[in-house]
Amino acid sequence: MGVSQGAPIAIAHAARYPERVSKLVLYGAYAKGRNKRSEGHERETAQTLLSIMRQGWGDERSPYMRAFSSLYLPGGTREQVGWFAELQRIATSPENAAKLRVACDDIDVTDLLDKVKCPALVLHARNDGVVPFDQGRQLAASLPLGRFMALDSDNHILLDHEPAWMQFVTNINNFLKTPAESS
Repeated sequence: MGVSQGAPIAIAHAARYPERVSKLVLYGAYAKGRNKRSEGHERETAQTLLSIMRQGWGDERSPYMRAFSSLYLPGGTREQVGWFAELQRIATSPENAAKLRVACDDIDVTDLLDKVKCPALVLHARNDGVVPFDQGRQLAASLPLGRFMALDSDNHILLDHEPAWMQFVTNINNFLKTPAESS
């Protein structure tokens, strides 16, 4: 399973070790980072996020956290934004977060997509403010055995109280229960 920026890593693993991966689940996923996409505004967004990241990583009172959470958790409560900030604080430093963000924005695994031989389920929130919806749809269409599932949510990080969460869980469970077919 690969979520968000973890999806390109999961794709690379599935392509490199097809004998180890019988099914692939991707959520909020993309094959090309912001700096590799053709749309100029994507690169501008990458630079903007990087700048505000350096200013308020893990501080729930900062303008950065308000901006960041409005992308990742627009439907989140104050408490959920608080745990998101806490997760940032304990996960890594602002410097490492910025380095990771640059690496994610510069990734491109499009040359590996045709090497993924297992069935893949790509789920994506319709109004995801972090990864454009079309990125998920294009990814599924580019995988030989890819299937796309749109989720009715504004959140990049699904919340367990929203209907999309149950849809997410149900679709993954059903996908994993079916026998794997490979090419």
